[in-house]
Amino acid sequence: MLKGNFFHGLGYLAEGFRLIRQPGLRLFVIIPLILNILLFGLLFYFLAEGFGVMIAAAMSWLPDWQWLQALDWLFWLLYGVVILLMLAYGFVILANLIGSPFYGYLAELTEKQLTGQEVTTEGGWAQIIKDIPRALWREVQKILYYLPRAVFLLLLGLIPVVNLVSAVLWFLFNGWMMALQYVDYPADNHRVSFGDLRRSLGARRLSAFGFGLPVALAAMVPVLNLFVVPAAVCGATAFWVRERSANA
Repeated sequence: MLKGNFFHGLGYLAEGFRLIRQPGLRLFVIIPLILNILLFGLLFYFLAEGFGVMIAAAMSWLPDWQWLQALDWLFWLLYGVVILLMLAYGFVILANLIGSPFYGYLAELTEKQLTGQEVTTEGGWAQIIKDIPRALWREVQKILYYLPRAVFLLLLGLIPVVNLVSAVLWFLFNGWMMALQYVDYPADNHRVSFGDLRRSLGARRLSAFGFGLPVALAAMVPVLNLFVVPAAVCGATAFWVRERSANA
């Protein structure tokens, strides 16, 4: 039987957007946000440059008919769709890899603001630098968890009729992954292993889906996905504080 409250879960992302505006948290939102904007710009630039070369090559293969050459707008339209899809899922993974040390500290400050209690992690900037290897390894663990399941769903999507179910499973899986991705930051601050985190979220699965599904949807919207990452960290910390107490 699924436990938790889906509608309570829905409220955590909205709370996260409220929390990132708090004075004590803004610095640790602004720094990774600047890094994410630079990353977004570089990804867009290099993908645009590469696709431009592909378009030029494709157009050179076509007969020299004026109406065919006029189809280059169609290639650029396709390019725009491909870019949006690639950035929607690839950007979040890269942004989390780059910002993971900051997000761990952001989760710590958020928890302190929500509970009024110090988290065991200390040390400020020195601790952020010290935690970089551990934070990166934690991100790698999540990617290793994600990849085999994503490949399975991808293969499932190639089977006629079954692929209709696969689309729903993809959506649910992405919601589950977003919950795992962001609740992991406060969990890691308490030195909870990734395996224990999965079991803990499994015990509140409806709440986890309620939080993760809107995060997954927001991650697909350009520009909004720049802001949804720190908001999801703060919202996930609120999830951690309240759902953990509900389990107690």
